[in-house]
Amino acid sequence: MSKHNTLLVVAKQPFPGQTKTRLCPPLSYNQAAELYECFLRDTLDIMRQVHGVQCVIGFLPEGAQDYFGQLAPDMELTSQLGASLGERLDHLLTEALTGGSQRAVVMDSDSPTLPAEYISQAFDQLIDADVVIGPTRDGGYYLIGMKQPQSHLLRRVQMSTPHVLADTLALAESTGLSVSRLPTWHDVDTIADLHQLDEEIRRVCKNGRAAATRDWLARTDWRNHRD
Repeated sequence: MSKHNTLLVVAKQPFPGQTKTRLCPPLSYNQAAELYECFLRDTLDIMRQVHGVQCVIGFLPEGAQDYFGQLAPDMELTSQLGASLGERLDHLLTEALTGGSQRAVVMDSDSPTLPAEYISQAFDQLIDADVVIGPTRDGGYYLIGMKQPQSHLLRRVQMSTPHVLADTLALAESTGLSVSRLPTWHDVDTIADLHQLDEEIRRVCKNGRAAATRDWLARTDWRNHRD
């Protein structure tokens, strides 16, 4: 890979009461913000494992440059612009692709155990495919990438619904775009998701993978609640 590949992540500065609130209760607002910062740290570590890419943090809110500059001084920063998630994703990808990148991939920051090799596969698959997408179990996606701006795939699909993936694939097909799919993975939105993540980390993840999240889950009393 080369620096003509841009890997972006959508990220928010974690403020209590504004971050991962679907986990509250049983988590307190402070705990949810702490946990999301762990997700961020682990996601940034995953990005660092992908060789030959330019890593960029697309951040919210405005004014979060100092926070992310300290969290990841080795990465570039750019503000998320747009009123909706789709508009913000489109802006990030279009900015990269019109700024010299041959391939651009944007990922979420809610999947702290995502294998780095899936991201590498995304860039490889974009050699032939117009679009690459990484499905999640809940009907969305954890990653989308392209080699030309495809604004309609992001702006004309209603985000944060159980049929985001299906709608995106249908729209891509109807407009003649070839799409390559990565293995399905999971993100963390609900307390049930968090229990599944905890089990995965304790049983499967080795060699320091998801270290920040693993440490938080081990030292925080949260497991007595289930949906």
